[in-house]
Amino acid sequence: MTDNASATPHSPEPELSDSSQPARHRRDKGVRRRRVLIGGGGIAVAGGLTAAGFASASTDTSTADTGATATGSASAGACTLTAEVTEGPYSLSGALVREDIREDKEGVEVQYTFTVVDTANDCAPLADALVEIWHCDSLGEYSGFVGGNGHTEDDNGTFLRGGRLTDSDGQVNITSIWPGHYVSRAVHVHLRVHTDVTLTDDSYTGGTLIHTGQLFFDPDINTEVQATSPYSDNTTKETALGDDTVYDDGGASSGLLTLTALGDSVSDGYKATLTVGVSTS
Repeated sequence: MTDNASATPHSPEPELSDSSQPARHRRDKGVRRRRVLIGGGGIAVAGGLTAAGFASASTDTSTADTGATATGSASAGACTLTAEVTEGPYSLSGALVREDIREDKEGVEVQYTFTVVDTANDCAPLADALVEIWHCDSLGEYSGFVGGNGHTEDDNGTFLRGGRLTDSDGQVNITSIWPGHYVSRAVHVHLRVHTDVTLTDDSYTGGTLIHTGQLFFDPDINTEVQATSPYSDNTTKETALGDDTVYDDGGASSGLLTLTALGDSVSDGYKATLTVGVSTS
């Protein structure tokens, strides 16, 4: 097992420079966001498409029982690379390979379903790719970096981090909680996709990193979630999605998840889906 708690972050820059002047989470010049359309694919790649065989689509909208909606859009007849952005300063190497990454963290359950497709191969499902996610807890703290956003709690270096291999249909399911927030960023989840990894007892080694991105949530539903416990204990200022310095309002191709309510109330949780277009070329 890789010791995540002692791993070195990929970026030395903190999200906050000091308590009075929050640093803006700038996009990395080396991984500038891209949204490349490859014509002739005959397939629409969009958030919320959970089957490997994609029907042509224009707009996919899922309505939660709270009345809020989350919308992902697609361009019919086009195969789309999901936007690449900075992985941020809170990444660690050697994620645990597991379906449920919550550990003892409380919050609104989110059941993620990702479908990974290869734009270099006519958007065919990409099997045996490691999809890894990580995000902050309800108070805005990341495992391995607890205290960086103003809260003191136990830190084992592994909570709310992990990933799994995609199946033959390019799909993978991961269970977590809705992220909290912290100064300078809208609520988000970090995402990496690796190929050719070697699995260990509970982690992985080697492989090639082929995609780095971030995932975002419908702002109306997020407002309701952040008003519930334990999120309401977080008194730090929250950044709206429209003011985020990473999300560019590109919808599903920029990481906007399609959300479906799992019950009649926010506390029942959500299913979050996204088709992730990557390139193995």
